Amino acid sequence: MIEKMKFLSITGPKSDIDRVANTYLSKYEMHLENALSELSTVQDLKPFVEMNPYRDLMTKSEELVNKLDSDCSASHNSMTPSEAADVIINAFSMLEDLNAQKAKLKEKKTHYKELLHTIEPFKMLNYDLKKIMEFKFIKFRFGRISHEFYTKFSKYVYENLNTVFYECDSDEDYVWGIYFVPATSSVKIDAIYSSLHFERIFIPNEYEGTPEQAHDTILRKIDETTAQIKQLSAEIKKKLESVGPELLLAHQTLQILSQTHNIRKVAACTKERNVDATHDNLVFYILCGWMTLSDANAFIKEIETDSNVYCISEDVQPDVSTKPPTKLKNPKIFKPFEMFIRMYGVPAYNELDPTLFVAITYSLIFGVMFGDVGQGLCLVIGGALFYKYKKMNLGAIISLAGIFSVIFGFMYGSIFGYEDFIPHVWMRPMDNIMSILITAIVFGAFLIIVAMILNIINSIKAKDYARLFFDTNGVAGLVFYGSIIACVALIFTGHALPGTIILAIMFGVPLLLIFFKEPIERKIKKKSNLFPEGKGMFVVTSIFELLEVLLSYASNTISFLRVGAFALSHAAMMGVVLMFAGAEHGIGNIPIMIIGNIIVAGMEGLIVGIQVLRLEYYEMFSRFYRGTGKEFKPYKNNK
Repeated sequence: MIEKMKFLSITGPKSDIDRVANTYLSKYEMHLENALSELSTVQDLKPFVEMNPYRDLMTKSEELVNKLDSDCSASHNSMTPSEAADVIINAFSMLEDLNAQKAKLKEKKTHYKELLHTIEPFKMLNYDLKKIMEFKFIKFRFGRISHEFYTKFSKYVYENLNTVFYECDSDEDYVWGIYFVPATSSVKIDAIYSSLHFERIFIPNEYEGTPEQAHDTILRKIDETTAQIKQLSAEIKKKLESVGPELLLAHQTLQILSQTHNIRKVAACTKERNVDATHDNLVFYILCGWMTLSDANAFIKEIETDSNVYCISEDVQPDVSTKPPTKLKNPKIFKPFEMFIRMYGVPAYNELDPTLFVAITYSLIFGVMFGDVGQGLCLVIGGALFYKYKKMNLGAIISLAGIFSVIFGFMYGSIFGYEDFIPHVWMRPMDNIMSILITAIVFGAFLIIVAMILNIINSIKAKDYARLFFDTNGVAGLVFYGSIIACVALIFTGHALPGTIILAIMFGVPLLLIFFKEPIERKIKKKSNLFPEGKGMFVVTSIFELLEVLLSYASNTISFLRVGAFALSHAAMMGVVLMFAGAEHGIGNIPIMIIGNIIVAGMEGLIVGIQVLRLEYYEMFSRFYRGTGKEFKPYKNNK
């Protein structure tokens, strides 16, 4: 069901907004709306603009809290905003020197990694780097060249140049090395190498020994720096743990204050005005939003003695542009099925809540399609465990659907695929194939009729009379489809059909109403042009739409054949498992039966679950449910 809502406008002195938020809005659930948008017709209102004073402190506290162990719990004492700020500032100051040392070490480690990356390709050069740096009459250039140009250089250029190229390393793309050239020829040779796309790499004068020795030295320095960083981190963590409970409490206090401050984003303010010469300028805040009927009544009663809070409560607010939000309220056993409703879209405020309908039909159809006592019990237990320990709504849905699997397992006389251990209460699917399929069709027709009735109720609630009387799922559609089902039932039971005139009325009148739905609707709404696109286009379009309607009635009904088909497929698949296990007339091979049951239950359970959801959405929801509402999101739960 959908809870009744009230629209509230709360106002009071601007400086009192935090107290109101902490005292009342943290207790009563309120879906806040933008006050300026809701009260657009009210003059002399302005946005409640104020910078969040807790933003910088929140950044610092989050940085500190992230370094604490997950098992650290907050202190249970109360803490004022100033005390929370002092705790965070003191903790930050306490760690300032250690954090500065850690930052320097991280910079040093980054520098070492850059040095390591630079020298690594030249490890094969077995010569002291310091000596190379001190050459006076010979120039050197470290760098890399692509394989394509290196091949050309080796074949056609190298022999004619006064240079020596020493290859150090190579990968898929480049050859890494160093070339030497007399200082007097360096300009010319450098130009030639540049024309061959030689990419020069500048080696800092920080290396000791050969490149390999320098590489090993840098690796040791990185390890030493990493150890120092770990030691500092441990020291920082130890110091934080000494103030951990207070720090967490301060962080939580600031979170609440910051969230409370964010309420200003949707609040409005009156403009400043002087009451008289002896008073300061008075400015008031305005908060607008929705509360449930029970919360609104309790809130209004509580603020009766609060002189700084004034509230206007209205069931219907003509000058409020937004629609009431939807808050679903269902029994605990059906609440997990709200997940399916939210996947499709929450109902509008004036629409029926289909949660109960989905819970019953989903579980029932699942049981019909997947009837097995043993496998159903496994679903019940497995789903319940998932729901208990993982808090997964899907687990609760599986568990409830499993109960119906157990029920229909007894109806079919099937337990873990064995059909000889328990007697069937209703019928065995494989022995009554046509009965199963016909029952599925009848069941589907019944559900379609129920969906049409729900559409009629929704149309009445929305005061949409064209949809109520002339829609394919309204009164006209119900009469037409119901007449078809009644005639088919009479034929199959051997009874005579009604007279021609009665059949003509039963079929003809509803089809005519559906055919002329658009002009009748425009007439009801007193629109001048009944055929805006022309009569010819209207006739052609309506004929095709009517054919589509007739086909949809047939296809939607036949679609429920899958309910019976899956009941048969379950029996057939378990028959295959029994055959492989040699269990046609006994227990058979137990390991094969266990593996077979796991495979069938897992595969068929998944497919059946998806197929039932498809039937819910496409064959039933499409007839009565729109899901155009907005979900109730209270300020209280945003903390």
